[in-house]
Amino acid sequence: MVGLGLFWMQGRAEVEAGAPPPQAAQAPPALVPSADPGDATGPAPPEATALSREQRRFFRYDRDRDGRISRNEMLSTRSEGFRALDKDGNNLLTFEEWAVATVDKFAQADQDADQYLTPDEFRRTAPPPKPRAKCKC
Repeated sequence: MVGLGLFWMQGRAEVEAGAPPPQAAQAPPALVPSADPGDATGPAPPEATALSREQRRFFRYDRDRDGRISRNEMLSTRSEGFRALDKDGNNLLTFEEWAVATVDKFAQADQDADQYLTPDEFRRTAPPPKPRAKCKC
């Protein structure tokens, strides 16, 4: 029995010694380019011009894409304005009351009184740009 205990203790000592520590893994090669770009710079990204922004604004109203904005086309986008004007939410605001600001804006912009806005006339209806928020760093 003592011999059996001796073999058991010897086997247990080898198990408790544990496995050798793992080998350190080699790091993968860096994926960074090895060439120095020097003073080279890429092209600057294109910026939207005021004309392209104005064209997008014009085409939001010009639904039939005929190059002119009719009175009906100008008034068609006023549904959000209606909800903003109807403060109590009772839906009792008449169309004339609701659209009076847009009708006046259209009449002021339509310089030749032909009931259509050209792109130049429409440009005058643009809201003033909002000031940019200052950084609170």
